Amino acid sequence: MPIEVVRGDITTLDVDAIVNAANERMLGGGGVDGAIHRAAGPELLAACRQMPEVRPGVRCPTGEARITPGFRLRARHVIHTVGPVWRGGRHGEPDLLACCYRNSLALGRERSVNSIAFPAISCGIYGYPIDEAATIAVREVQTFLARDALPQIWLVAFDADIHEALTAELGNRR
Repeated sequence: MPIEVVRGDITTLDVDAIVNAANERMLGGGGVDGAIHRAAGPELLAACRQMPEVRPGVRCPTGEARITPGFRLRARHVIHTVGPVWRGGRHGEPDLLACCYRNSLALGRERSVNSIAFPAISCGIYGYPIDEAATIAVREVQTFLARDALPQIWLVAFDADIHEALTAELGNRR
């Protein structure tokens, strides 16, 4: 089964790439971003600082993706993507969140990634509603898999609510 929902800590997975729900500066933060930076070690921060800014203070605009080595993680790569801050859904948030998944998957394909793990992008401090985010995540992964082969994609939930939403959405689409 190429898509699997798992509950756990994304930093411990033995996959080709994990996706980091980063901020535009790519210099670490809270939530999954902070956990990935801590687990990967200071080399990840140094690699992120090497990414060129596309405008002052922005290395990765919302919806885009960048890739670095995984350093001390079991994952070979970290794909950094910046999800939208939820502002009611009328400011392009659904399209931007979908772009996070599309661009991360495309970047993984470019780097010959065979397995990739996604957190629930934008569902933490960025406030995206979990059920709506789960719908977008599952839809975008399934759309990608309909045209591109990737042996394994994990949707990783750190808590029970996200796990339940992702599991339900995946079950509804099978």
